[in-house]
Amino acid sequence: MSLYTPDRLEPSDETDAHDIDETGAADRAPGRPTVTVVVPAMNEAKNLPHVAARMPADIDEIVFVDGHSVDDTVDVARSLWPDAKFVTQSRKGKGNALACGFRVATSDIIVMIDADGSTDPAEIPLFVGALVAGADFAKGTRFADGGGSSDITFGRKLGNKALNAIVNLKFGAAFSDLCYGYNAFWRHHVPVMALPAVEAAEAQWGDGFEIETLINVRVANAGLKITEVPSFEQDRIHGESNLNAVRDGLRVLRTIRSEQRTTATHLSPAPVPQG
Repeated sequence: MSLYTPDRLEPSDETDAHDIDETGAADRAPGRPTVTVVVPAMNEAKNLPHVAARMPADIDEIVFVDGHSVDDTVDVARSLWPDAKFVTQSRKGKGNALACGFRVATSDIIVMIDADGSTDPAEIPLFVGALVAGADFAKGTRFADGGGSSDITFGRKLGNKALNAIVNLKFGAAFSDLCYGYNAFWRHHVPVMALPAVEAAEAQWGDGFEIETLINVRVANAGLKITEVPSFEQDRIHGESNLNAVRDGLRVLRTIRSEQRTTATHLSPAPVPQG
């Protein structure tokens, strides 16, 4: 599968990157935008082979951001993606990892995914397609036709719905899945996000899981065109999540309260999945 083949593939332990697209970068569509995938990871050595197996073969650049792993995450990543850019994040937290990754990305489009197998790299063509079709920001959603989750609990779903309602009311947006972190955007929009400086030694607001809400709110506030893309969230394959619904929910709420509305925006309809 390539970036311009937006067919959903059924997960398979036997699938590898060459099975997905044997032609690789040589058969890229002429003139298509380049794509960087940013992969933040901390102690995800066992999950990375699955992520790599689902990655489209003609991705232009992979930026792997290590969160000071104590297992062999980096060695495994180097064996899977020898041509990737490897970065060690400057502080702790997913937000800091993403900021470090965005900083060194060089492609036209940046895609942000998780390293635990919950976000499917085989869906990347859907996100790229939404951007090529005119969106500034492609927002993954588990709550549109073609999306779903085998991981979200009833409590997290209820909390997400409540936070969605607050953001949509305060900022004039129409998010259906505020807290889902599978997104893609044109790289030239990174300044709009005003991410915490990676050089600072002390912890910054935006370093943690609140980063997804912070990005979504600031993109909406900037008046960018947002298209929601249906996505299916899988269970984490190995290990335990660092997500804490109560703690991280409060951080998201604090983020919403701290941001000020500057302009009303509306989401365009989600594209119909192909295949």
